[in-house]
Amino acid sequence: MNKTYLKLELDKVLLRLEEKCLSSLGVELVRTLEPVRDLEEVRRRIKATSEAEEVLRRYPDLPFSIYDVRPQLARAAVGGILEGEELLRIVATLKNGRRVRRYLLGLEGRRPIITAIAERIGEFRELEKAIEQAVGPDGEVVDQATPRLYSLRQQILKIQERIKESLDTFLRSTEMQKYLQDNLYTIRNDRYVLPIKQEYRHHVPGLIHDQSASGATLFIEPMVLVELNNELRHLKAAEAREVEAILRHLSSLVGREKEGLAATLDALAELDFTLAKGRLSLEMGAVEPQLNNEGRWRIKSGRHPLLKGKVVPVSLTLGEDFTTLVITGPNTGGKTVTLKMVGLFTLMAQCGLHLPAGEGTEVDPTAAVYADIGDEQSIEQSLSTFSAHMAQIVKIINEVTAGSLVLLDELGAGTDPTEGAALAMAILDYLTDLGARSIATTHYSELKAYAYATPKVENAAVEFDSETLEPTYNLVIGTPGESNAFVIAARLGLAPDIIERASNLLGEENRRISRLIAGLAEDKRVSAREREQAEILRREAEKVREELAREKEEWQQQAAREMEKVRREARAILRRAKAEVREIMARIEKALAEENLRARQQAINKAQRQLKELEDTIEAGAARYEPVDSGAPPTELQVGDTVFLVSLGQTGKVLSPPNEQREVQVQVGVLKINVNIRELRLIKGEGKVPGKIESKGWTVKSVSHEEVKPEIDLRGLTVEEACHRVDAYLDDAVLAGLNQVRLIHGKGTGTLREALKDYLQQHPLVKSYRLGGAGEGGSGVTIVYIGR
Repeated sequence: MNKTYLKLELDKVLLRLEEKCLSSLGVELVRTLEPVRDLEEVRRRIKATSEAEEVLRRYPDLPFSIYDVRPQLARAAVGGILEGEELLRIVATLKNGRRVRRYLLGLEGRRPIITAIAERIGEFRELEKAIEQAVGPDGEVVDQATPRLYSLRQQILKIQERIKESLDTFLRSTEMQKYLQDNLYTIRNDRYVLPIKQEYRHHVPGLIHDQSASGATLFIEPMVLVELNNELRHLKAAEAREVEAILRHLSSLVGREKEGLAATLDALAELDFTLAKGRLSLEMGAVEPQLNNEGRWRIKSGRHPLLKGKVVPVSLTLGEDFTTLVITGPNTGGKTVTLKMVGLFTLMAQCGLHLPAGEGTEVDPTAAVYADIGDEQSIEQSLSTFSAHMAQIVKIINEVTAGSLVLLDELGAGTDPTEGAALAMAILDYLTDLGARSIATTHYSELKAYAYATPKVENAAVEFDSETLEPTYNLVIGTPGESNAFVIAARLGLAPDIIERASNLLGEENRRISRLIAGLAEDKRVSAREREQAEILRREAEKVREELAREKEEWQQQAAREMEKVRREARAILRRAKAEVREIMARIEKALAEENLRARQQAINKAQRQLKELEDTIEAGAARYEPVDSGAPPTELQVGDTVFLVSLGQTGKVLSPPNEQREVQVQVGVLKINVNIRELRLIKGEGKVPGKIESKGWTVKSVSHEEVKPEIDLRGLTVEEACHRVDAYLDDAVLAGLNQVRLIHGKGTGTLREALKDYLQQHPLVKSYRLGGAGEGGSGVTIVYIGR
């Protein structure tokens, strides 16, 4: 593996990826994985990881179990014979592949890369069936594999029974008891024999096949069994040939499908590898990084994937306002970890892996990555000498190009501080002018000042807590690390006069730089506190805004519920009115049929009184709200006018005259809001008080027969929604003069059909109803006849 990859410990991340694979095929793909710098290929790799993570997040129990049967495929393709167990492993792999294919292709949502891999998994049902019919779960060829094998095994069983019967006769014989070493029979050289004592060998005629280690027992095949044993051996040889023929045939079937089977294995291997990337992403709590090819890195709350325990997240940017970052701070403060993390994140993205960082993290995967890291924290590396460092840096300088990412740990260390600092500044100048992106760690104060004075170069510091004498591991960009040597010495008890003398020996220039750094650090802390306070205020304002929006939404919902309640009440009044009108008209018609003139006149007068009472009742209900003009906004408004707010469904009182934007202030309940006149409708009523509006009478709605369809589709609605829709629909149907309509509710569980049945029984406009007949929709449709 590339030396830079090893320095940045990419190999250890890939080892974690190997552990997430469920097959040796997936592990092989991990071991051949190399970072790539083609932007589109990186996008495809990372998108595959994102799809895998989504599948695993939603379906963690995805079935997956395959064998590497490539050697068996190769052997079968050249005429080799596979054993039963090998054939069963092929079947198990094919069946699992078929299940995974069906599972993935049946998932909801669009996952083009995973879907394309799943579609490459072949189905070989005939091959699976042929093997399973011939090979049992123990790997042995079953009797029913062929009629000949079944016949041979039946004959073998019969011969074995005859031999055992003869042997049982020997064992039960009183005379034979004294010859036998044990009262049992056994098998030697695939032939049934008796254990005979050495001294009685001549009393039992037969063939000697073996003897015990002591020589006291001989295993003799009685002569009467020789012919049966011969026949048994002949049948077993025929059986073995038949089994071999069956396995040869099955192996040839496998060999014919070699290309398809190999393609399926490749797809399953890629699927295992892709799902392993998804599992690693979930384990790390990683995110899909944003990608660019503009030399820009934005790492938000990044965590080195190999660190254990509680990890302090690091955020940094590179390639925007500056292209070179100089990180300073104490030893063991996390400088090298930060350096490695940036390079490792870039390599991980090039491998198609998600990054353990916050949303919005961005890297440039097209950058070549170079690193010179002494890695004093790694037990696998020894301390690098200055010459070794410089040899590596020279190699980097000779290869680096614009846009490359260069990581230099303890740049210039290991030699005279003055010369080392000068050399470090020259190297960073070269990389900056070349257009590379560089991050360097250092202890030199000269480099801190250099970073301040040089365009495109920025300082960063790993914070150190002088109270606890420990680093915080928090990276602060824009401020160099403070000098902590004197602070640490004082905290540890070094005499103050020694510290003062050391400070005097430091030199005016260094003291000036230290004061500058201290002042900048304090400014940074103050700015951070102010930003934190501003963020708190912003969050509080956002919270208030959200609460107001929620209250407004609740208010609008309540208004909508009240309006719907009013509508339902109005429809109920209308239904009752229609029913009473029909009853009154029926009595009038009956009265007109009376021959007695006096009785006729009395019935008509009574009907007229009832109609007048009904009209008064309806007008009283209609007098609650009535806009002067429901379709047009008012042309003029005065303070005190009562108006209806169309968008809110509420009434309110005008508090101010219209301004230049034609807005007025309206009080709605306890709220005062500014509303454009076009959103208002003027309400006429005594005293201009909402809810006490003078009625103008009824407006009759006319509906033509063509406007109302003879059927309504209620499928997918709840019972309450369906009844509400049917109520309004029957009103329109009556006005349109329809005598018969169809309610389409579907069959389903029958809940909606039964609910509508109960509802129609009580409805005043329904004369009768029935379920649909043949050609009308059957039990999924109810036919309703309108009238009394």
